[in-house]
Amino acid sequence: MQKRLVSISVPIGLTSVAVGLSVALLVAWTLVMVTQLNIGGRTWLLVVGIVSLAVIIMVLVLSAVLLVREVLEGRRQTGFIDSVTHELKSPLASLKLCLETLDRPALSDEQRRALREMMHDDVDRLSVFIDDVLNASQLASSRQRLEKVTLSVEHAIYRAVQQVCARRRTPRERISVVATNDLTLCTDPTALEIILTNLLDNAIKYSAEGAPVCVVAEQTPQGITRIEVRDQGIGIATHHLKEIFKRFFRVDREEVHARHGTGLGLFVAAGMARRLGGTLKAASPGPGRGSVMRIELPARLRPQPASSAAQVPTKE
Repeated sequence: MQKRLVSISVPIGLTSVAVGLSVALLVAWTLVMVTQLNIGGRTWLLVVGIVSLAVIIMVLVLSAVLLVREVLEGRRQTGFIDSVTHELKSPLASLKLCLETLDRPALSDEQRRALREMMHDDVDRLSVFIDDVLNASQLASSRQRLEKVTLSVEHAIYRAVQQVCARRRTPRERISVVATNDLTLCTDPTALEIILTNLLDNAIKYSAEGAPVCVVAEQTPQGITRIEVRDQGIGIATHHLKEIFKRFFRVDREEVHARHGTGLGLFVAAGMARRLGGTLKAASPGPGRGSVMRIELPARLRPQPASSAAQVPTKE
């Protein structure tokens, strides 16, 4: 960790020194021109010098900002590659082991059934991972087409709940849903399903075994459909509430790295929400105190361009 901090502090430190020297040079040069030299009608020379030095300072600051962004993006991509390697290698190794074990003639029917279930779980894990990568790619390239369908919000939530419970092999009763029967939404059903399944999957993944998860859907007086996914999991630090929606970002905590993930799920969910004309925001009292993911969507689909969808939602 120390090495990572130094790699960013070096360009920031060098830029700070360069900007400080430039400002000192600007002030000193201006004082010399005004007090020591008779500039007379050459005031334009003083103005040109001041503007030139100001531009140099702006370029230095902009270069430092861009450099730091590139360093951080490179780290996220490196972390993503490490996660991808793990996400691919672990289930493939498990599948290979299961197949080799199935060849043993002495296995009972129950053992064979357990091995097939393990293989099914590994295939599901690979499928979810590939879907996240493809969805992130489509968001960036604007290849995803949206369709308008009027649907029941409650039914859409229950479908996502059923899918996540089956994937995570958790009891359906663990997730409670509070939504009015007549709440409808004109939106893209596939995009909404991707958002809901990602949020529910995260809520289950980052909570203790058997910890309850609650989904609340309502309509605001302004006609906005609001869906909240509430959990009692590991929580999120305040300064990370905005960063968790960035591509490849994963919080540097042991509780997070202990779970499988690539840092794409929330990025995809936030991008999908923006493409539907809505927002996705996070709230949490802090680490260890659970979190709330809040989706707000217009009653009728208002698609946004992919360039807008790829942006990070603002913090409340």
